[in-house]
Amino acid sequence: MEDGVDEIGAGCEGWSVEKTLSIDMFTGGLFETNTYYLSGSGVLVDAPEDTADWLQRKGYRVETLLLTHGHVDHVWDAARIQREHGCEVIYHPETEPMVLDPEFYARLGFPWRVDPIRPDRLLEACESVEIRGEVFQVLEVPGHCPGSLCFLHLASGILFGGDVLFAGGVGRWDLPGGDRDLLLGGIQRKLFPLGDGVQVLPGHGPGTTIGAERLGNPYLQDPV
Repeated sequence: MEDGVDEIGAGCEGWSVEKTLSIDMFTGGLFETNTYYLSGSGVLVDAPEDTADWLQRKGYRVETLLLTHGHVDHVWDAARIQREHGCEVIYHPETEPMVLDPEFYARLGFPWRVDPIRPDRLLEACESVEIRGEVFQVLEVPGHCPGSLCFLHLASGILFGGDVLFAGGVGRWDLPGGDRDLLLGGIQRKLFPLGDGVQVLPGHGPGTTIGAERLGNPYLQDPV
């Protein structure tokens, strides 16, 4: 599924917005996984199945690929994009076993094989990092998957959340390496303090805000 380019970032309640981002979104693969392309900088967040063909149709050039985590639906086209675009690839150290070992998923009983995706940079939680001229706060919120990263674009108040927080839901915690309390506690302690006006662009489904999920997400109403 293809969506048009949106200018996102203006009007975030409770967030001082310094700039908007021009973002194009594509949803691909069996699990309808979202990828986001920042047209002003050539940054791509995640690489679900068919992303490489979408980039080609759009005429987009990827300079840096950020992987929120190593689950197959988010990295399916990553190796191809790395080859075709010669782009920098960044992910968390705990993502390495999932994306460097082609047989990782087969050993868990899944019928998937991922071409190795070698990192140019390993990234952990930090208050500020500049990537292609864009400045992000990086938050580590495991529980859905080891090494899960959320990228907060500081100038716009947009959070690229991967499979941590969804509109009305959260990432599943019943996969290998999952942990319910780690996930829910991480959302409450790390994401909620970012502010109600922060816009969340998740790995699946529509966008939401921190405020909407703090007030109404059924998984997050009780402290963990």
